[in-house]
Amino acid sequence: MMSLAKVVIAVAWADGEVTRDEVNSIKELLGRLPDLTARDWALLDMYVDSPVDEAERTRLIAELQRQIASESDRILVAQALENLVVADGEVTDNESQVVNQVEAAIDSVKTGTFGGLLQLFKGSAKQQAQAAPNREAFFEDFVRNKVYYDVRRRLGLGENEFNIADEELRKLSLAGGLMARVAQIDPKITDTELAVMVDALQSGWKISQEKAVLVAEVAVSNPAANLTLFHLTDEFMKVCTVDELTQFLDTLFAIATADGEASYDEIEEIRSMARAFNLPNKYFIEAKLKVPREQRQQ
Repeated sequence: MMSLAKVVIAVAWADGEVTRDEVNSIKELLGRLPDLTARDWALLDMYVDSPVDEAERTRLIAELQRQIASESDRILVAQALENLVVADGEVTDNESQVVNQVEAAIDSVKTGTFGGLLQLFKGSAKQQAQAAPNREAFFEDFVRNKVYYDVRRRLGLGENEFNIADEELRKLSLAGGLMARVAQIDPKITDTELAVMVDALQSGWKISQEKAVLVAEVAVSNPAANLTLFHLTDEFMKVCTVDELTQFLDTLFAIATADGEASYDEIEEIRSMARAFNLPNKYFIEAKLKVPREQRQQ
């Protein structure tokens, strides 16, 4: 039951964080759900990835309530909640309050008062729940352009507040993700590397420093595993000309040398990107040779 899994994750976020033990409890529950596809797992990962606020949680609980069809369903919900709240050995007041909210919704089904959880709320609380952003509308972005997805989350998944065309914001985010992959080759991202990223974003998209900093910070805050090379390069090459892609190689080398030297692994990462862009190898070689020999390991 996907709706149950979403609610369990939402409950885990009630105290502002999801602990490792809670994640393990959630995975155990998910492992018992039949026929979960890779897409289902990725969809649920969207909810583990970032906090679920009260309005969104209320919407998810109402969705679960509508799917309760039997006593066995109610028992499954109760067991899942119990396993979660004791997973880390501590039950916070916020968790208890949210669990009570879920139980009240499920009890309303049992007692025949199934009119929807939203009837338990009045005024602004009900309106907020009904208007809660649905992150699932951005699922493809979560998978293929994580930086864009996270930038939009910072903006509340609402209107584009960057005052640039949405396709340009997507392109900007892809560039940020690719630059971040190079910067993350070394465990610690330096201020100089971040500054090079910000400068590249500003000059390439004519945006303010504040906006460039936001995209750069979002990009580097994503683990490299979240910035899948295939998806990033595939999407980026669709929206760039060959000239833009070759010039972008220079930007990537500038990031690689920001700490004084382009390492072997950084150079190989850039080589992989050039290949993924379907650029002839000569363009990669030309970009690499622009870096003085003493500043690169190959």
